[in-house]
This record gives sequence, C-alpha cells and structure tokens, in this order.
Amino acid sequence: MTDTAADFDPVYLSDPYARDLTARVRAHTPEGGVVLDRSIFYPTGGGQPGDSGWLEWDGQSLPIATTVKGERGASVLVPAEPSRLPPLGAHVVQALDWERRHKHMRIHTALHLLSVVIPLPVTGGAIAAGRGRLDFLMPDPPENRDALEAELNRLIDHDHIVSDGWITQAELDANPALVKTMSVRPPRGAGRIRLVRIGAPEAQVDLQPCGGTHVARTGEIGRIVFGKIESKGKQNRRVTIVLEQ
Repeated sequence: MTDTAADFDPVYLSDPYARDLTARVRAHTPEGGVVLDRSIFYPTGGGQPGDSGWLEWDGQSLPIATTVKGERGASVLVPAEPSRLPPLGAHVVQALDWERRHKHMRIHTALHLLSVVIPLPVTGGAIAAGRGRLDFLMPDPPENRDALEAELNRLIDHDHIVSDGWITQAELDANPALVKTMSVRPPRGAGRIRLVRIGAPEAQVDLQPCGGTHVARTGEIGRIVFGKIESKGKQNRRVTIVLEQ
C-alpha cells in the first residue's frame, strides 16, 4: 500500500451526520481495500462496528461491507466482494448506509448513559445496529432492573446536548477517573485524547474518552428497553439494551 494516509481527514468525527461526501482515492491496500483522503466511514474500533455503504465514480458503484483502521488511523473501506477498484487519484462519492450508522450512534450514546445509571467499572462492551451491551464489574445482580431502565430513559428524555472536545495525554493522566472502561484504553500516540460530554458543562451528566460517533442530543436515541442481564463469570455481568424502534 502506498503510504498516502498522512493527511487523512476523519470527517465522521467532525460531521457524524454527513451521509455522502466527495473524496479522492489515495491508496489501495494489498487486501483490496480503498483509502481516501477524507472519509465519512467510521472504522471498527472501541466496540463500534465499521460503517458500510457504497462508493460511486464514473457511473460505477462499489458496495462497501465494512471499514477498518489503516495506517495512521485512516479509514480503509473494504468491498463486499473482490471487485474493480476506483483508480488512484480518482474522485469518488461516498454514500453511507445511514440507517445502520444512525442506530450505532443512538446505541453508543445510550451506552454512555448506561454507565451513568450503573456507576461501576466497565469490563467490556459492543455496539450493533439497534442493540448494544456493557459488561460491568458487578458480582451481584441489580436489585431493581425496572428502576434502572426507567432512570436510563429519564436521562434520554431530558434531551441533553452531546458534544466533544480534546485534552492532552498529560491531562488524561492527571484525571484517571475519566476512563470508565477497564478493557479498552484511550488511544495514545497522537498527542491528544477526544472526550465526549453529555449535558451542558454546567449540568454535566457524563464525560469520558471516546473515539466513536454519537447523536447530537439524547432525545434522538428514543426509548430503550433492557434485554438480558447475564452473569459472565464470578465478578462480571452483561447488561444488554435494545432500541424500542
């Protein structure tokens, strides 16, 4: 692969609501992936799946099955099957499978709120289209599952604003309580860490490092219902949540 990802622009972070975008092909990977100079396709990471959709150029269309992280954090778009790729330097239009991505965003923000409702260390997590789960360091089952579900939906209904910002690695080291996940650590090496905040600064509900995509306000999540609460070993329990629609 030609190393042309140095100036990659992760538009999915600055504009998570972008559904299509023109970009230029910077590289092909040996596995048949496509690297663009900027992308709205989120690469798999932090429990959030890679985006899918299409690339279009010169009257041709290439279905994209998923997106993974390449050199220097660039998004590598993985075709659904081996196919002719757009040539290097070509201008293409990215078209996101928006319905799937938006469900990822809704669930991801809901999981941040779940970590508020259940204020225990998080040992794992995963996001899918319409459902997600967090594993907690929770030796005993919760006493009132219905009360937890009601509190989660109360936070959602409050329609808190969701925003992001950046801090240095040194600032994160000085505030280790920001990191809730025991299994996934914020990426280091770039010199700064992205934080996602729920609630206005003067009425903050949650603040934690995160590199994923989120909705702009919690009211956009919609109603959440609890799925199973399963034991995962002696110390851990898995809490699953599902979008009602």
